[in-house]
Amino acid sequence: MRTFRKILPSIILIFVTGIDFNTEAQAPVVIGSNQSQFLKYPWAGGLNSCQFGQIDINLDGIPDLVIFDRHGNRILPFINKGTPGIPDYEFHPELASLFPDLHDWVIFADYNRDSKQDIFTYSLGGIRVFRNVSTSSLKFQLVTNLLQSFYYTGYVGILVTNVDYPAIVDIDNDGDLDLLTFFGLGSYIEYHKNLSMEKYGNCDSLDYILTDKCWGDIRESEGSNSLTLDITCPYKSSPLPCTSCSEETSKHTGSTFLVTDLNGDGVKDLILGDVDFPDLISLINGGTPDSAHMISQDTLFPSYSKPVNLFSFPAMGFLDLDNDGIKDLVVSPFDPGFTVAENYKSVWFYKNTGSDSIPNFQFVTDRFFQDEMIDVGSNAFPVLYDIDGDGLPDLFVGDYGYYDSSYYYQGVLHSVYTAKISYYKNTGALFNPQFTLITDDFAGLSTLHLTGIYPTFGDIDGDGDVDMIIGNSDGTLIYFENIAGPGQNPVFAPPQYKYQNIDVGDFSTPQLFDLDNDGQLDLIVGEQKGNLNYYHNDGPQNNPVFSLTTDSLGKINVTDYNLYYDGYSTPCFFRDKSNKIKLIAGSQQGTIFYFTGIENNIDGKFNPSDSLFTLINNSPFNIQCGWRTGACIGKLSDPTYLDLIVGNWSGGLNYFSHNSIPPVVRSLDDTKPDLTAYPNPADKEVFLKIGGIQNFSNLTIILVNSLGQNVFEKNILHDSRISIPTGSLSSGLYILHVYFSINPSSFSYSSTKVVIRH
Repeated sequence: MRTFRKILPSIILIFVTGIDFNTEAQAPVVIGSNQSQFLKYPWAGGLNSCQFGQIDINLDGIPDLVIFDRHGNRILPFINKGTPGIPDYEFHPELASLFPDLHDWVIFADYNRDSKQDIFTYSLGGIRVFRNVSTSSLKFQLVTNLLQSFYYTGYVGILVTNVDYPAIVDIDNDGDLDLLTFFGLGSYIEYHKNLSMEKYGNCDSLDYILTDKCWGDIRESEGSNSLTLDITCPYKSSPLPCTSCSEETSKHTGSTFLVTDLNGDGVKDLILGDVDFPDLISLINGGTPDSAHMISQDTLFPSYSKPVNLFSFPAMGFLDLDNDGIKDLVVSPFDPGFTVAENYKSVWFYKNTGSDSIPNFQFVTDRFFQDEMIDVGSNAFPVLYDIDGDGLPDLFVGDYGYYDSSYYYQGVLHSVYTAKISYYKNTGALFNPQFTLITDDFAGLSTLHLTGIYPTFGDIDGDGDVDMIIGNSDGTLIYFENIAGPGQNPVFAPPQYKYQNIDVGDFSTPQLFDLDNDGQLDLIVGEQKGNLNYYHNDGPQNNPVFSLTTDSLGKINVTDYNLYYDGYSTPCFFRDKSNKIKLIAGSQQGTIFYFTGIENNIDGKFNPSDSLFTLINNSPFNIQCGWRTGACIGKLSDPTYLDLIVGNWSGGLNYFSHNSIPPVVRSLDDTKPDLTAYPNPADKEVFLKIGGIQNFSNLTIILVNSLGQNVFEKNILHDSRISIPTGSLSSGLYILHVYFSINPSSFSYSSTKVVIRH
């Protein structure tokens, strides 16, 4: 019997608060053997398990591109410049806020034939649908939270799991969009016919009925991805399997669909991907549009080119990516697991040299878009440190690891990863950074076969050169003494494992920092449980002795127990423009935490703050950077303000700079209003009461969902009781922001959490 892996929870809340800047004016990044290739999207955040869709975002008549990475539920919008024959796109992350809440999977399809792509996305065991109602700007309207079909005796929600990627396409060629998905217990494909044309004579309805329980007359094996053709369907009128069927017929789940005509006969054929397997299988339909019957299969599709071999669980997109008028093929893992899928060569692009109805897919690259980004596999950990003493902060990026290989053990898929550190030298000028890739394997750490490498640097032995300590997934530390001498390129002695017997459990994330201002570098170590461990340096200048002072530094724990059991804290202590010690810390859920009140308070509780943006500029903003974040901050582009670099599980980085803020910025008033939201949790409606401040105007209320997207926005006059409708919003955690002017030159804001529960 096949054993299935436990799938991660399907709803992940991500919210990163308190930063106001866009990402247009950023530090250039150079790679290549001759150091002449500038990355086009260096700070886009990396790609892991992606789905591709086309939609006209800026309403210029040219289909733009949306990449959705389910590792973080990240929406990456790219504006298509429309150059014929070339994939030519500009990254515009600020446009992600125009899209509704998306998680696990998304399909862009125009169901009402108005030439505007609508959205089908996962919704707790079913499908959520948004209609594109754009006029002057991109806008969506919720159609249903649970798409229904007529099953046997009545309408019920169409069951689609978060590990199934359905097909939403016109199967019977009547003009409306039908739906294919596997039966809830697997093995057989359900065909849900859309009756919009039959009933209403148009395509603007989603009126489904289950008409075929074994579409194509095929069965997928319970124990593998093999397919049996020309089967007799075991399902009659009952929704349950027949009693005479074998156990094998009802235990398979997890598949991806691409339905299109592969041979030009006007009948839809099928390409399938399968959970835990790396390849695709294509099937030729020898039936009719109304009665599918698969007659042959290609188990190594496309066998005439380079067959897809992509662990794990490849999902397909069929869209014109190079503006030649012909739809191409793009393939990426659909696996939701953190440590199973390919993560560095995980976007395969096949150019279609045939036609839409008789495609010929020729392999081009396995790093489509990834080769134009900083992408270190999984879990990028950025660290800024001037390694060569030239006065310019260099960039080091640790990671969980690059995908290496996969194997099966007792029916369960396992994958192997190898961690490295990438070194980007700052080859720019003072306050004008440019990062050049020197090596993707600093100090040759790949030979140690570690995962979860997190570096920190400092001269801890007092000899004038920079030493290195790394954390890793086993919770210990490894010390690398620099024996090169002052002013020389680092040369590290053999590693000292289990350095000073420090062991924080799992996923140690160290930082060397003089926390008590005694002139000695101390050691702070984050860990999987979300707390911070503080080791004071009790040794002499040339022989550090790190003694555990507390495993609850600042009384901090970044774990959100509503979502996870662990927090994966990643500390970054720094000094602000007033030389005060501050702290930012990444987390599993993606939040970047910010703490003040640290100096002379090491034994106390640090102050959590939501005003990190004041270190960078003077205007509040929200960012979405994905899961399991790490961050670093430093003076890169401005002598006063700091730049922020955030890494995520998708292996990429996001860069935020004072120089890239909007041209007009108002000052922030320190006075904050008192906000009360009630009832909380809310169902149909939530009321907001504002107090504690007088004489303000231009009140703006914004309700933000778990992905940092605005779901409600309204400008109103001052009112002591404000109502916000919440009945159409999904259950979950939201953040309510209130912004208002105090006078023409300053404004203030405040925020509070709102839970919606239906």
